[in-house]
Amino acid sequence: MLLVLMREHGGRIWRLADMCAACTGAVPHAAVVPDTLTSCRSGPVRARRRGSRPHGCDERRRVRETLTQLATVLPRFSSPIARLLALQCELRVDGHGQVHLPGGLLRAMRLGGHAMPWQELEHAGWLRCLPAGMNKGQGGVEAQLLDADAFTPAPGRTGRARAAHWALHPAPLAVARAAPPAIQLTALVLAAHTGADTGRADADHLTRLCGLSQAPLEDLFDRMIRVNVLEAWHCDGDAGEVHWKPRPAHLRAP
Repeated sequence: MLLVLMREHGGRIWRLADMCAACTGAVPHAAVVPDTLTSCRSGPVRARRRGSRPHGCDERRRVRETLTQLATVLPRFSSPIARLLALQCELRVDGHGQVHLPGGLLRAMRLGGHAMPWQELEHAGWLRCLPAGMNKGQGGVEAQLLDADAFTPAPGRTGRARAAHWALHPAPLAVARAAPPAIQLTALVLAAHTGADTGRADADHLTRLCGLSQAPLEDLFDRMIRVNVLEAWHCDGDAGEVHWKPRPAHLRAP
């Protein structure tokens, strides 16, 4: 059984329910709530003795929760680059639902001057680009988020900003900036569900977060092994889970 978050009436009502994996896939605007303790349980013993949390644990948790929320409000097969853009917008939004992404950030995301991801999110009814902030190549973009939950963010703007930065370099699965958006999004999703040295997640949940069916997602796992990002992965069909192990940074090819 899985804990499932469901959105109804355009986001005015949210429900939590226990549901089997098969039923979850048939329910619209629903996503599995991740186990928020998984990625922190295997943290260093020394850190736990000090009463502190492993470095990056809070950022992973916040990114994981935001990805889950986006999986319920964005169209099922939204493109990877639109999902990465939506994540940055939601983590950087102010209390009025407005967000400004500077030109330097967009260029770092390989989005400088590209209108298509913004148009995709506008078409989905998730945001509206503001006329004063449409100079994507130089001055960045200003937008108004239209999802009711996006512009009532949880307290802690500094924490959300750290999570947005971590999402650009998601240790221990950071990939090259030139990597295709599908690889970047998959690596981010896996990093958000990875503990000290291993990760696991429900297979159906991963496909929802990545906006892919099972076969393309498995192809991406194999590709990340070939480029030395993952050391190994396997799917536990009986449990409906995917397990993976990041390749240690010192063993990656330069």
